Amino acid sequence: MSRTIYPQNNLIVILGPTASGKSELAVKLAKQFNGEIINADSRQVYQGTDIGTAKLTKKQMAGIPHYLIDIVKPNQEFTLAQYKKLAVKTIRDIQKRGRLPFLVGGTGLYIQAVVDNLQIPQVKPNKKIRDKLEKLGNQQLFNRLKKLDALTAKTIDQNNKRRLIRALEVCLLTKKSFSEQRKKGQPIFNVLEIGLKLNKETLNKKIDQRVEKMIQAGLIEEVEKLIQNYSPHWPALSGIGYQETIQYLQGKTSLEKTEELIKQRTCQYTRRQMTWFKRDKRIIWVKSYPEAKKIIADFL
Repeated sequence: MSRTIYPQNNLIVILGPTASGKSELAVKLAKQFNGEIINADSRQVYQGTDIGTAKLTKKQMAGIPHYLIDIVKPNQEFTLAQYKKLAVKTIRDIQKRGRLPFLVGGTGLYIQAVVDNLQIPQVKPNKKIRDKLEKLGNQQLFNRLKKLDALTAKTIDQNNKRRLIRALEVCLLTKKSFSEQRKKGQPIFNVLEIGLKLNKETLNKKIDQRVEKMIQAGLIEEVEKLIQNYSPHWPALSGIGYQETIQYLQGKTSLEKTEELIKQRTCQYTRRQMTWFKRDKRIIWVKSYPEAKKIIADFL
């Protein structure tokens, strides 16, 4: 492992679609370059969501410090502005200690907030608007969002009611589209963005394997435990894997159908992730650890 002390402003981003293996790649690279990892996955910030969000175990982290995981209770709202503030502070702390920060995840908006120093409007939740929107189905919410903000509609998870409501809430309160409000500021960090790319067939196979492992590892029990203490509508339970499992626990579908649905929706989500990432021409796409290692060494 390199023990080099790095210049204070460098930031390495390791991104890619769900199940691509970016977390494991980042651990190997952090070991090599005296690094520490900051989570950029919007689901992994929540406590109690270990299996459904595929959090690395302590063993898999291999002694590399990981930050911004398990920092929010399942029933708490956690905004993009809050994430950006914490991520920037954590990155600076790592840099001050002469170590190399790695921002790792698949939530494009989290990554962009840091990389492009997005100037995010502080729009507080509005109960009146939320109550009205809550009465609508996901498809109705999505259709409204398409009219108000076609760009956000292209990348949002249509099955995530909480996200649909938040995007509409911001549009309605500010009279501007959700995407329009995220203006870029002056860059804070000297950034290298590396994307882990797999062909479609390989990625789909990895998704299937991941979902099967999750169910074997106790996803059903994890969700059961969460809904004993929290409402199924709370933020932590709005992601893929959780809503489908809740439907199963409510007796609305079979376990086999639940597994298939999680696989299908994860595949759809990875396509939206890639649509988002393809817009950023700064990303250097790699297929292996040696490629990524060389690119980082050249950058440093």
